[in-house]
Amino acid sequence: MVNILTHQPTGAEYLRAILSSKVYELAQVTPLQPMEKLSERLGNQIFVKREDRQPVHSFKLRGAYAMISGLTEEQKAAGVIAASAGNHAQGVALSAKNLGLKALIVMPQNTPSIKVDAVRGFGGEVLLHGANFDEAKAKAIELSQSKNMTFIPPFDHPAVIAGQGSLAMELLQQNTHIDRIFVPVGGGGLVAGIAVLIKQLMPEIKVIGVESKDSACLYAALKAGHPVDLERVGLFADGVAVKRIGDETFRVCQQYVDDVVLVNGDEICAAMKDMFENVRAVSEPSGALSLAGLKKYAKEHNIQGETLVNVLSGANLNFHTLRYVSERCEIGEKHEAILAVTIPEEKGSFLRFCHLLGDRAVTEFNYRYADQNSACIFVGVRITGEAEKAEIINQLQQNGYVVMDLSDDDIAKTHIRYMIGGRSSSRQKERLYSFEFPEHKGALLKFLEMLGTHWNISLFHYRAHGADYGNVLAGFQLNEDDEIRFNGHLEELAYTYQDVTDSPAYKYFLG
Repeated sequence: MVNILTHQPTGAEYLRAILSSKVYELAQVTPLQPMEKLSERLGNQIFVKREDRQPVHSFKLRGAYAMISGLTEEQKAAGVIAASAGNHAQGVALSAKNLGLKALIVMPQNTPSIKVDAVRGFGGEVLLHGANFDEAKAKAIELSQSKNMTFIPPFDHPAVIAGQGSLAMELLQQNTHIDRIFVPVGGGGLVAGIAVLIKQLMPEIKVIGVESKDSACLYAALKAGHPVDLERVGLFADGVAVKRIGDETFRVCQQYVDDVVLVNGDEICAAMKDMFENVRAVSEPSGALSLAGLKKYAKEHNIQGETLVNVLSGANLNFHTLRYVSERCEIGEKHEAILAVTIPEEKGSFLRFCHLLGDRAVTEFNYRYADQNSACIFVGVRITGEAEKAEIINQLQQNGYVVMDLSDDDIAKTHIRYMIGGRSSSRQKERLYSFEFPEHKGALLKFLEMLGTHWNISLFHYRAHGADYGNVLAGFQLNEDDEIRFNGHLEELAYTYQDVTDSPAYKYFLG
C-alpha cells in the first residue's frame, strides 16, 4: 500500500488500498449499536459505531497498523517513531509490538502518567521531551532522521487515511440504509478515510464532519480555501485539539465531505451523558463529539425519519473529568438555565423570588450581602428547553427584576459561580485574565512565581477537573504604566491566556 499511496492518490486508489488493508490482523470489527432512547427522542434511527471496543479503545489503531504493516522489511528493521500524548501513541505502540518492531514514542514532559504507562504497557519505549506536542513532534522527526526510523504521523498520510477508511467499509456491511454519517474531526484522518470510501461506493450517503468550536481547523481551512493555523486551540476535547488540518486530509475532505457542524463544550458533555444512558459507554470528550454534532445538525435541519450514524472514536478518559462533565451536561442539553438576578435587599425577597419560579427546581443558588439596597444572586433553574428559559426571564423582568442570562457564559460557569462573595474595595485598576496551563507538578508554582511576585493578585480561582490542563481565573491590580511590562511576562510565561476583563459575569458579581 505504501508504494501505491505516495503522493495524492485518486479516489479509486484509496478504495483499493482500503479494501486490501491489513488492519484486521490486529484491529477488531467493532459493533454498530442502536441508541434506542435517543432515536425515539429525535425521531430518527440513531446508531453508534463503537470504536472504544478496539484493543487500544480508539480508532487510531487502524491507521497506525495500516501504515506500519505496509513498510518495507528494511524500514521495519529500523523501527518506527511517533509523537503523541494520546490515542495515536497507543495505536503505534501496539501495532509495532504485534509486528515485532521497535517503537519509540516521544511524549511531552507534562503527559499524565496514566497515558505514559498505557504506551509502555503496549510495548512502546517512551521519551518525555518538550513542553508541548509541537516540541515533542520536532524531536521525534529529528530522531527519525538520525536513527533512520520511520515517522508515523497521526493523520496526514495516505496510508493512515486508508487505514481509518476501513471503518466505513464495516459500516456499509453492517447497515445498508444509512443516510448520514457524523465523524469527529481533529487532523482529519478519520473523516477523510470514511468520506473517500463512502463516495466511491454509495455517494448518496452524506458524510458530515463534526468539530469542537475551540479547534475547528477544517472549518477554518474550508473557509480560507487552504489549511490555516488557528490562533488558539481549546483543550477540553483534547483528542481533536489540532491547530492545523493536514494538507492531504484537507484535500480529501474538500473533495468528499458534505458539510461541517461545530459544537461547544457543553454540547459535548450532554452527548457524553447520552452515550452513557443509551449504550452504557463512557466516552472521552472527543469520543462523543460526533454525537453532539448529530444532535445539533438534526435539530437545525429538521431531519426526521433518517438513519444517522455517529462514531464513538475513543474512550481513553481520565475518570475525574466526569466531575466537570456532570456539571455541564444539563446546560448542554438545555435543561438548566444559569441566571444573574438583582433582587431587593429586604426581608422576604428570596421567598418572593422563589414563588415566581413556582414548582421549578432550583439547582444552584449563590448569594452574599453587598449593600443595603440590592443583592446580586447567581441561580440555576432546571428547565425543559429554551422556551421555558425565555418564559422565566420574561416573568422575572415583568415583576421588576433585572435579569442576565449566563447560560452560555464560560467564565461564569467555570469560575464565577464558585467565587461569589463580594467586591474589592480597592480603587486600583483591576484586569482579569483566564489561563490554561498543563496539569503537571510545578505548573501552578511557575505561574505564581512568574506573575505573583511582580503584581498584586486581587482575585484568583483554580479548580482541577482531572483533565490534562488547568483553568485559572486571576485578577491583577495594574496601572497603565505596568501593562507593557505585564504583557511581556505573559508571553514569557507561555501559557494560553485571554483578557476577560469585559466578562459580564465578572462585572455583575465581582468587578
